Amino acid sequence: MTQTRDFGRRIELVSMDPHFQSISIGLYRTDTERGPQFRVHSYSSKPGTAGRVAFVVQAMGVLGGMEQTNETATVCLPCQGIHIAAVRRVFLEACKVDPSEVLQIRPLWILDKKSGRKVTVTSEGKGVYRLAADGEEQDKTARIAAVANGLVKLGQMDLVPPGAECVAFNCGQRHDAMVGLLLIRALNVRAIVREEEMAASRGVLAAPSAQK
Repeated sequence: MTQTRDFGRRIELVSMDPHFQSISIGLYRTDTERGPQFRVHSYSSKPGTAGRVAFVVQAMGVLGGMEQTNETATVCLPCQGIHIAAVRRVFLEACKVDPSEVLQIRPLWILDKKSGRKVTVTSEGKGVYRLAADGEEQDKTARIAAVANGLVKLGQMDLVPPGAECVAFNCGQRHDAMVGLLLIRALNVRAIVREEEMAASRGVLAAPSAQK
């Protein structure tokens, strides 16, 4: 008889893992007294699945600055906050990493190929990050504002008035690794939206009997 376990509410799904036999991997949220916890799980019974899940969990720790809990394949945010959009993106990016690569924290800067400028994010403390770009002043403000809006969407962050060059996490704590990861995708949010729409249209996480 097929058995399933209650891992909480599924908040994200990779329906076909590009790096391990096209299995489905889900991310589940459970609320605890210590804040939300997030479990990576696959119903696949293929040999090596546990190792693949363990790698994704490890990648979420390095790339997103998340902490492993005492529960198997489960991570949480060090601030014990609820940054669901950011956690979902960390999970998706962790699943994209080739297992042969060395896991590294992404830097708080990136070369914006669209404008040819180097975009830098600097922590101002209390969860606030300031964006800046080198080069001539023409159109620079507009580009910084676009990247800031990308971080707001992907990381569930807030724009900090009076300008559009600062964003912040509402928990008031730093998440440098997470911001470095989000910065890569914040340059082209439209592509991310299309990716999410396509992923939502592809299947569901299969039960154990369907993943042999």
